[in-house]
Amino acid sequence: MCPLQMIMNPLLYIIPILLAVAFFTLVERKVLGYMQLRKGPNIVGLTGLLQPIADGMKLFIKEPIRPSTSSQALFILTPMMALTLALMIWIPIPMPFMLSNLNLGVLFLLAISSLAVYSILGSGWSSNSKYALIGALRAVAQTISYEVTLGLILLCLILMTGSFTLMSFNMLQEPMWLIMPTWPMAAMWFISTLAETNRAPFDLTEGESELVSGFNVEYAGGPFALFFLAEYSNILLMNTLSAILFLGTTINHLQPELLTISLMMKASVLSLLFLWVRASYPRFRYDQLMHLIWKNFLPIMISLTLMHISMPILTSGVPPTL
Repeated sequence: MCPLQMIMNPLLYIIPILLAVAFFTLVERKVLGYMQLRKGPNIVGLTGLLQPIADGMKLFIKEPIRPSTSSQALFILTPMMALTLALMIWIPIPMPFMLSNLNLGVLFLLAISSLAVYSILGSGWSSNSKYALIGALRAVAQTISYEVTLGLILLCLILMTGSFTLMSFNMLQEPMWLIMPTWPMAAMWFISTLAETNRAPFDLTEGESELVSGFNVEYAGGPFALFFLAEYSNILLMNTLSAILFLGTTINHLQPELLTISLMMKASVLSLLFLWVRASYPRFRYDQLMHLIWKNFLPIMISLTLMHISMPILTSGVPPTL
């Protein structure tokens, strides 16, 4: 691969993702506006289409305020780390081809999503503010808790597929979407992705009424915009991943352009469902949030995982070897 390709290929992935994030914020404000019987942004540009660009320019030209008692290096590095990880996690996503052909793409996704916890914790600790630290601790506890369910659901799907590559899910779903036989897992996956991406009604990490914006309370201007971009990039990634895992294409010989359009439409519908949930449900209490994962989702997923592990043994009749 020539040096120009090594530069251009990542850019061809990153630029569309950032554009999608920018205009997803506009769609969110428009959809929530109409659901609340108002218009949303409609001044900047034709019907408000330039509003995301204006918001981005406003944030990046503002003075970045740094608390004098904060850990300066970590305070600056954690927003960049959050956005870098949010963009790196797209590498094994087939759209319709992946940026790097990874045999263990699912494990790569889990590893990078787990590293995102360090950017949250580092931002809260380096701010040297009790409110930022409390918000970071709550965010880390929530993220780690719901990663358990996501990991077990992925394990069940891997056992059904027999492969760690995301491309294999398309071949598995040629006869039928996986959401049909595994709808309880799909429902738990969708709820867990809401909690993992800090979306309402699970936005306890940014509960303005009790945390004053959470772990990013001391950030302003450009660093805050990086956290904002990382959060919305993770939302789009989770919806794209949900579409691949449970709503994969049923026709494997389609043209790559048609596969891309199909994936984009499914991910867009799931993203609109995120907005619908935000407009419909009030915020959970923190004890309810933790009760849902540890007392409800976890026992169900452990049972389902054990069932998927033992199913090949029961059907084959061959005792497992050590």
